[in-house]
Amino acid sequence: MSTKIPFVLLALSLVACGGRTARSGGSAAPEVAQQSEPATYTYRVKASYPHPTDAYTQGFLFADGILWEGTGQYGQSVVRTTDLAAGRSRTVAQLPRSEFGEGIALLDGKLYQLTWHANTCHVYDAASMTKLHDFRYPGEGWGLTTDGRKLYMSDGSARIYTVDPATFRREKRTTVTYKGQPVDYLNELEWIDGKIWANVYTTEQIVIIDPATGIVEGIVDLAGILPPSEHGPETDVLNGIAYDAETRRIFVTGKNWSRIFEIEILPR
Repeated sequence: MSTKIPFVLLALSLVACGGRTARSGGSAAPEVAQQSEPATYTYRVKASYPHPTDAYTQGFLFADGILWEGTGQYGQSVVRTTDLAAGRSRTVAQLPRSEFGEGIALLDGKLYQLTWHANTCHVYDAASMTKLHDFRYPGEGWGLTTDGRKLYMSDGSARIYTVDPATFRREKRTTVTYKGQPVDYLNELEWIDGKIWANVYTTEQIVIIDPATGIVEGIVDLAGILPPSEHGPETDVLNGIAYDAETRRIFVTGKNWSRIFEIEILPR
């Protein structure tokens, strides 16, 4: 039996305790108005697919029938593509050993890849994966997604930045809040039907965010999705949301997980 700590309390307690030594980045709690109760969801697993247990998932997306994944860890950070139908994967880019890969996003034929502490976003031609150029940015890089026009970036705090893809200049900063309290440790991001879905680091919960206001409108609880029998010595936290807009399929995985899950979201 286990006792689950609500993600907001967990995030706030991590900030109060200084966070985990591997990843940190809290933000001060602003004075905000009380918000309405968000919707809550559970899940049903519709299908599952193999996932390499050496893949420390940091970025995850689906486009044109292909699953893209950016991984982390120094000396192991790559971008790989997977054809789920054929069961074939290949590595298409590899970062220097000095860089720790983070979130990825595809926009206008380009792949953008963040780094954790290197303050660098790598930009590739998505078709050939030839490096086009790099952008510099302040602070840490965590999650990245797009609405088809702008990029949206997290840095491990409660903030999401709206970013101009042509210059990587931050145009807007939005604080994500749940019932008026900031939600820190926002990690991997995905744009789904006009909302930003975000993993909350160290939890099994995904928050559904109104990008205009930062208000959490829904919580998806994925507790127990990876069965204990699939846990190994290196199995880490839930992290990775990919959306197939054509078929409306949602895929999730985690760092060093053995499986990718296609899920259906159900009201609780």
